[in-house]
Amino acid sequence: MTSIFTRATVHGAISIVNAIATGKGSALGISLKTTAEIHMQKGEGKIFYSTRNSELFNYIIHNSIPKNLLQENDISLSISSDIPIGFGLKSSSAVSSAVSLACYGLLHDTLDDLKVLESAVNASRKAKITITGAYDDSTACYFGGFVITDNHSNILIRRENGPVNLLSIILLPNSSERKNPLKLKILAEFFNKAFQLAEKFDYWNAMKLNGLLVSSVMAYDYSPILLSLENGAISASISGNGPSIAVITEEKNLYTIRNILAKYGKTLVCKINNTKARVEKIIG
Repeated sequence: MTSIFTRATVHGAISIVNAIATGKGSALGISLKTTAEIHMQKGEGKIFYSTRNSELFNYIIHNSIPKNLLQENDISLSISSDIPIGFGLKSSSAVSSAVSLACYGLLHDTLDDLKVLESAVNASRKAKITITGAYDDSTACYFGGFVITDNHSNILIRRENGPVNLLSIILLPNSSERKNPLKLKILAEFFNKAFQLAEKFDYWNAMKLNGLLVSSVMAYDYSPILLSLENGAISASISGNGPSIAVITEEKNLYTIRNILAKYGKTLVCKINNTKARVEKIIG
């Protein structure tokens, strides 16, 4: 064996309930995706990156691959993604999970999903790109569908498929300034009520309440959400810490709502994703 190549694919997600205020959150997988490719071959122990966030990736690689293999091989990592960065669409969770999965696939033929996620979440915490560890985001990206989680304990409370007959319209506002998310703790009691709705399978009302709370605390323009709901959207919210807005709609209202949102910025249309992350392995 002279070389091993792995390719891991992980999808994005949108928020149902932001976890920053209480440590408990909910999210839903969408069809945007990130791919991480790792090539390991005999060499001098060098690691090559074709992307940024090398601190995050260093944490994952050194935690996932034994030291003796790192010393005896060269590793190349490349990332491709259609998830917009810095808009609250879980790009960091998707990429850290994809890299962790690609590393795990180098060494194992059978996956331990929770170990893959633990490596990704712990690395994100160490690299300080997350406040809560974003276990809700990571599990939604990795498993797809609806998830509800306890981020403080890294516990996946529940996962179930999302409705494939609905679409998500993503608004990337012209103004992409992000606000201080720690202010969300001011309304922790109300975020807990949103989480309770998600626990009762009332995801769409949980998402609406989340959008109202995040918008009010972080002073985001609520108009796109309100107009979407007035024109037939099933639910709508700020995703993550913003500034993106995620709208859930039936296809019959897609054209109307997308035209409304287009006045505020760029729009993307995504399917609901229920497909688990996957990894391919080639031994040379």
